[in-house]
Amino acid sequence: MTETAEPSLPRAAAETAVDTLVFEQPLNERMRTFLRLDFLYNQAVHHNDRASPWGSRSAMASLIDILAITTRGDVRSDVLKELESQLTTLHEFESKAGVDNQRLKVLTANLIRLRNDLMNAGSAFLQPLRDSEFLNAIKHRSAIPGGTCEFDLPDYYYWLSQPADVRVRTFSQWLGLLRPLCDAIAELLWLTRQNGRSRREVAKGGSFTITFDRDNPLQLLRIELPASAGIYPEISGSHHRCSVRFLTWNGLATRPSQSDQDVSFTLSCCS
Repeated sequence: MTETAEPSLPRAAAETAVDTLVFEQPLNERMRTFLRLDFLYNQAVHHNDRASPWGSRSAMASLIDILAITTRGDVRSDVLKELESQLTTLHEFESKAGVDNQRLKVLTANLIRLRNDLMNAGSAFLQPLRDSEFLNAIKHRSAIPGGTCEFDLPDYYYWLSQPADVRVRTFSQWLGLLRPLCDAIAELLWLTRQNGRSRREVAKGGSFTITFDRDNPLQLLRIELPASAGIYPEISGSHHRCSVRFLTWNGLATRPSQSDQDVSFTLSCCS
């Protein structure tokens, strides 16, 4: 196993120019949920760190979205199952030659810690957030365009007017309840990406079809392109087959068009 960097923040949150763009496509509902929660959690942390009233509003919007996602199913159970699956996979490496055993121990210990933290949090770890009248009022009004204005939610406006350290401390406490879940998801996404096998491919005339082995289901597809290429992929399909169209960016005022040129890209299929 090779030494790798820690997972980065979502690409949409990048503040500096990049040489390459990586477009990801989840291949099952569990991976789709994990990616959304990881995106929203990083977005909430980012805006909370800015410590401005507008930053607090943006962080709150992310928190409300996280709560909406976690009420649709037992995400905690899905994360625990995935942690167990990854631990099983890592244990299988123990008997293989050429494995960095020290690195393997670190990864295994980290997964065990994350699993224990999430189990110790209990199944009702988000109940304080769901029972909060303050958060529920914001959630209810957020469904209305502009519904969180000061005249709609004077108590929210009052909280936003508090000193930055007060708001940041309160929001950090809310994020602390989510941390066992979101830290585990971040680690699982990182491991999934590291499991990907990258290869160079060429999309003839801007189109490419990928057929997967049904006996070895994949979870995530990643396509890497130069940021300066002026194209991006449109991916559709399932965990059995995916179709990719590479579109040319023509600016905001003109619809994108499919590239009629051969497009070279890096494809990673992650299990």
